Amino acid sequence: MMNIQRIIGQVRRAIQDYNMIEEGDKIAVGVSGGKDSMTLLIALQQLQRFFPKKFELEAISLTMGIGNEDFTPIAEYFRQIGINYTIEETIIGKIVFEIRQEHNPCSMCANLRRGALHNSAKRLGCNKVALGHHRDDAIETLLLSTFYEGRIHTFSPVTYLSKKDLYLIRPLIYTEESEIKDIVKSGQLPIVKSPCKFDGNTKRQYIKDLIHELQKEKSDIKSNLFGAIKRSEIDGWHE
Repeated sequence: MMNIQRIIGQVRRAIQDYNMIEEGDKIAVGVSGGKDSMTLLIALQQLQRFFPKKFELEAISLTMGIGNEDFTPIAEYFRQIGINYTIEETIIGKIVFEIRQEHNPCSMCANLRRGALHNSAKRLGCNKVALGHHRDDAIETLLLSTFYEGRIHTFSPVTYLSKKDLYLIRPLIYTEESEIKDIVKSGQLPIVKSPCKFDGNTKRQYIKDLIHELQKEKSDIKSNLFGAIKRSEIDGWHE
């Protein structure tokens, strides 16, 4: 598969740099059906074959309870490649858009989805949850927090949730979004489009577009921002 070996190498390096996986871990991968989570799952499955520490994988998708959600292509793909797959039914979309009628729904939706994913992971006996956040996500989150919250912050490579006794890991932190898009363009991964009407119309998309414009003047701006994250030791990051 195009570029997947390169991404597997990046995932392995991130896992080793931040000690993300230990012997005997059972890892739930949150699969939205989008490019990032699908790529992460395939990279981790490939890594299982030769990584010195043995670990198990479980794939979990959450329904939103809105729109026409069909995870059948993903379920069939996972059956073919031998991945255990759970579809967790929720009404998160109905809560956010119909009951609460949120005008800025992204934060509430994200919190509810996190809770549902963590609960499902615990029921399946997992001790870690792997999320598909990549290098560009880390950079965009830094700018979102700086511009809109007035604080220097981004998510951590590894986070421990004491209330759930779960670790969150982000093995794609060294992988650029463009590399993931290349894999999807090869047409070998089934992708399910999000039913959310706000998909692609968010502050994050604005930041993504802003970075793209700034790159026209300074091509290494993303490298500089990512380097700043590591050098600043934000939330467990390091060189």
